[in-house]
Amino acid sequence: MALPKRFPDRDDVAAVYEDAAALDAGAEAGAEHRLAGRILARRDLGKLVFADLVDRTGRIQLLIRPDERSIDFDLGDIVGVTGVATKTRRGEPSLVVRELVLLGKIRNPLPDTFHGVTDPEVRYRKRYLDLLMNEESRRDAAVRARMISAIRAYLDGEGFIEVETPILQPRYGGAFAEPFVTHSDYLDQDVYLRIADELYLKRLIVGGLEKVYELAKDFRNEGVSYKHSPEFTQLEWYEAYADYRDTMDRTEALVSRAAEAAVGGTRVTFRTHEIDLAAPWQRVRYVDALEAEGVWSRDPDELRAKLAAAGVDTHADKTWAQLVDHAYSHFVEPKLIQPTFVYDWPIETSPFARKTDDDPTLVERFECVVGGMEFANAFSELNDSVEQAERFEMQAAERAAGASEAEHGDADFVEAMSYGMPPTGGCGIGMDRLALVLTGRDTIRDVILFPALRRNE
Repeated sequence: MALPKRFPDRDDVAAVYEDAAALDAGAEAGAEHRLAGRILARRDLGKLVFADLVDRTGRIQLLIRPDERSIDFDLGDIVGVTGVATKTRRGEPSLVVRELVLLGKIRNPLPDTFHGVTDPEVRYRKRYLDLLMNEESRRDAAVRARMISAIRAYLDGEGFIEVETPILQPRYGGAFAEPFVTHSDYLDQDVYLRIADELYLKRLIVGGLEKVYELAKDFRNEGVSYKHSPEFTQLEWYEAYADYRDTMDRTEALVSRAAEAAVGGTRVTFRTHEIDLAAPWQRVRYVDALEAEGVWSRDPDELRAKLAAAGVDTHADKTWAQLVDHAYSHFVEPKLIQPTFVYDWPIETSPFARKTDDDPTLVERFECVVGGMEFANAFSELNDSVEQAERFEMQAAERAAGASEAEHGDADFVEAMSYGMPPTGGCGIGMDRLALVLTGRDTIRDVILFPALRRNE
């Protein structure tokens, strides 16, 4: 027998709870409700059956009497029910079923409905089972969705326009990373999955779109960790006539707004730490942070010696920029628990940022760290085409010295800048990492619905 293709005029579980709240124990309401969802618990007590129906809004107990059991059902079946709200003698809101319709038949038995899906391998490979059995996983998906919606609403309300830039690019740039490479038969050339959106978005700033943002999938051909995934979601925005201090203020506002919409406030627990995302955030200079740890030097040999004395293996660090980045990630970043802006970075680490007014060896860049994890990176953007070309030459020297992930350069981007680019503040925020903070999860795989996994042989 064919199953019905739809169940029209559905209510949700919340409507039944609202009716039941006004009832005395044992009473039934007069209004009829129509629900549809999955049976995730069943208890047979003689001829009376109790079952739990779950839909996207919650869980409700069904009371099914013998005369309403013309269609039987199994644990895991999807059903439509018609009935009236009641409150049991124990005070539990329920639905007295008048009609039951089988809408979808389970063919494989569900996992343990009490404990849910606990094996991480199963949770990630069969996310549908994880979502089906674990209410926390459904909650996390909803938190992330509210976060994204709030971010869009904030930026739209501030006069930004959302744009789309190429995913397949003839050259990659905007970050230090290895790309995924593919081939276009039509173009007869290799192309790259973007590692960042930056260079195209700044072309739009040159073109007069003074406030732009993109929520985009980016790709980096690298390993995984609790905070890394080869496919990830990034927010980048660029604002003409702003600098990195304006961008700090906007970052605080955007993140706190997203937190309030997603979890109802700015206080969260992340990696055992109680964190408050409300403004103002701590601000510390990059050089000051390294000096406080005793690992700052402009001399590469001296810096290497300081790191070696501290027990840090530097054999993979070929350049001073790699050494100082290693020092920062080892000694500074893990200790920053409350949200912190680390600002004024060495020019060697930041090929797209404007020099500071006080020191030409530093640039107006910040990273934002929370719970020992960087989740935002921003600049006062370099807007001089001649200097940008020189920075690309500096990066070429880094590559020649062994820094394989240094920028390759982009002549078309330099040409775009040569037509004049206004002073601009820009920021990138990892959406997966921000979701990780807001949900309090331990690994980025928990907040990506279908994370990258090795092939299951």
